[in-house]
Amino acid sequence: MKATVFEEFGGPEVLHMGDVDEPHAGPGQVRVRVKAAGVNPMDWKIRHGWMQEVMPAELPSVPGLEAAGVVDEVGEGVTDLAVGDEVVGSAVRAYAEHALMTVAVKKPAGLDWNRAVALPVAGETASRVLGALGVEKGETLLVHGAAGAVGAIAVQFAIARGATVIGTASPANHDYVSSLGATPIAYGDGLVERVRAAAPQGVDAVFDTAGKGALPDSIELRGGTTDRVITIADMAAQQLGVVFSGGGSTPEQRRSYLTDALALAAEGALDVRVARTYTLAEAAEAHAESEAGHARGKLVIVP
Repeated sequence: MKATVFEEFGGPEVLHMGDVDEPHAGPGQVRVRVKAAGVNPMDWKIRHGWMQEVMPAELPSVPGLEAAGVVDEVGEGVTDLAVGDEVVGSAVRAYAEHALMTVAVKKPAGLDWNRAVALPVAGETASRVLGALGVEKGETLLVHGAAGAVGAIAVQFAIARGATVIGTASPANHDYVSSLGATPIAYGDGLVERVRAAAPQGVDAVFDTAGKGALPDSIELRGGTTDRVITIADMAAQQLGVVFSGGGSTPEQRRSYLTDALALAAEGALDVRVARTYTLAEAAEAHAESEAGHARGKLVIVP
């Protein structure tokens, strides 16, 4: 089958089209004919070889950790899904014509493939981190990278909890961040002053989805403490004493988070935007755009 492959670690240029063996569903898995695969920062971190200690990749490797598609093979022990079901969820080697899914739920009929695949990672991450931060009604949350796939979902979930949200983004994305219900500010030099002007009441918690070096400013905005500051993207977290959140949800929690997010999106209560779609042959372009960090919404691979 056709897939996006890399045979060595490196930049986006190591990605290319290739032929690989079709996978087959093992116990607890389903195989899908992929309709859409999500692009996530973890994909290119794995491609660079940066995650070998925690998520070792065997070469040659096919990227992709989330997919939406039609079930065409059901593994032993799977009783809630059947061939022909339209599903979305966590996958392995998803930049391909077929992929195996380990956590999958049925896709609402009214939700298109590309928006559906924007939710497995982003919905789980936003729900998990907001829970860990303990964001409550009446509090003020600062979200770094508010226009990105995870950031945009986190903004909306936090507002639904009754929080006030300040979101950092490039000026070109400020209208989008405002449309989500947050107050947009530019990142970079002068961030602390801009946040204090926008939120004179102070910042109760910080969720960094961008990893662009804003943790020292975030700590200052929290009064010098790392309490209630979490990043999912800044590798300097450990040196600064900030929590780096890289997962930990159980399969049951992930299914629950995803089911709730899909229902909200299908109802129109959750704004899910796809920034751009790419073919398998264009995966290198998708990774380059993801690494640049300016996409407004989700980047999607369509086989």
